Amino acid sequence: MAEFELSQTAQQWCNAVLIWIGFGTVAGLLAKSLLPSREPASAVLVLALGIIGSLIGPLALSFVLKDQFRNPISPLGLLSAAGGALVLMILYRVLIWPLRRGSEESESE
Repeated sequence: MAEFELSQTAQQWCNAVLIWIGFGTVAGLLAKSLLPSREPASAVLVLALGIIGSLIGPLALSFVLKDQFRNPISPLGLLSAAGGALVLMILYRVLIWPLRRGSEESESE
């Protein structure tokens, strides 16, 4: 069986994607620990909000600081990513969760 090998560019892209998934997971878990609730959030939801927050948070930080784009994979980047995920979780709780809870209550009647 021939060994499976990727090109240098494909390998760099795969590494970057795996790093962002891991970083987004940590940011999502950190944000979830800062925003406790009774409603169970699925692991997929925390992962998705963490990854999206890890993109939005550092971009917002670089916009606010109005300087060069900083490395998002850093302690400051982790805090801004967790902040972005936290904002997304709050928006989810305010906008989407009441709609889901209302539809579950109407189905049970």
